[in-house]
Amino acid sequence: MAAGSTICKVQLNIADMDRNYYETHEITIAQHPSETDERLMMRIVAFALHASDRLVITKGIGGEDEPDLWEKDYGGDIELWIDLGQVDEKRLRKACGRSEKVIVYTYNLKAASAWWRHNGGTFARFKNFEALHLHAEGIEKLHARTMRLSVTISDGELSLHSDDGDVTITQEQWR
Repeated sequence: MAAGSTICKVQLNIADMDRNYYETHEITIAQHPSETDERLMMRIVAFALHASDRLVITKGIGGEDEPDLWEKDYGGDIELWIDLGQVDEKRLRKACGRSEKVIVYTYNLKAASAWWRHNGGTFARFKNFEALHLHAEGIEKLHARTMRLSVTISDGELSLHSDDGDVTITQEQWR
């Protein structure tokens, strides 16, 4: 955790009809001083989409050798590596070499589209790589230091509910 990080506590109630996964997770997440509220909320969304007993939210922006989230097997090998934003080729190559599956979630359409147009062809050589764009207008309004969030996932669409409002998140598969 970086000095000056803000600690957020999240109670995340997940009802994922697509995976038949129903669980409540108590999450403590550090928000790096340079991390936006939108990006922190996207880390929570990525967690909800892949929630399991072994999925871990890592240091995020402050962890250079770690993704935003990962899931390791019981032997310590990385099964799933999840990053957010516009990942550079060197980082993606390293992630694909270390993990069985790599997923990059983008969330700022203008910047992400330019990144994908510039790098998408190069990234095609990575066979264990997936890129998805998350459309989540207004998600930052749900951010607080203490959050109680309910997530419903059905047909790839995620509905996020809190006392501060509701947000629907759709996924667009890019690769």
